[in-house]
Amino acid sequence: MLNYNSPINENRNHSNLKLSEIEPTIKINLRSKKREILAKIGKSLSIIPPTEPNASSSNDILSILWLSPDEWMIYSNNTNDYNYKLEDNLYNEVSKLNYGSITNVSEHWIMINMKGDKVYELLSSSCHYNFNEFKNVKGSVAQTLLNHIDVIIHNKDINNLNLFVRRSFSNHLWSWLNDSARFI
Repeated sequence: MLNYNSPINENRNHSNLKLSEIEPTIKINLRSKKREILAKIGKSLSIIPPTEPNASSSNDILSILWLSPDEWMIYSNNTNDYNYKLEDNLYNEVSKLNYGSITNVSEHWIMINMKGDKVYELLSSSCHYNFNEFKNVKGSVAQTLLNHIDVIIHNKDINNLNLFVRRSFSNHLWSWLNDSARFI
């Protein structure tokens, strides 16, 4: 990520809702069918990838999202922490030793943070996912459609979400979020 150009470049405050892009953060896709990967990642990153569907693991530095039985997304919790040491470390511990694959997807996913009492009202206005249980379980992860756009939603805390959207759809989703937030 030599010249990062954000597609959004703004923060928005609405009544009881704050939307902001959180960039640049490193995002790495990890794939492996080998069970040994859990211990390998745990030793390397001091955090064990979740094995339960729609769950996450976090520490002060990183979060790991469960995406499928053999796929996870690792992302940094610190916006100033973008460096290649994490990627290089994972490559040497995982890909190089044939435990799985590591792909840097930092440019592929845009992360939008959503905070406030109206977060779930906004999401429910164009998403068929039932957020009743999701909003009460810190660390929950959902992959769903929001306004016909694929998103990954990570429940960081009460009324505090990170929403991941593909870069190519980020402007459209950002516009929709801000337009819809005015009516909630």
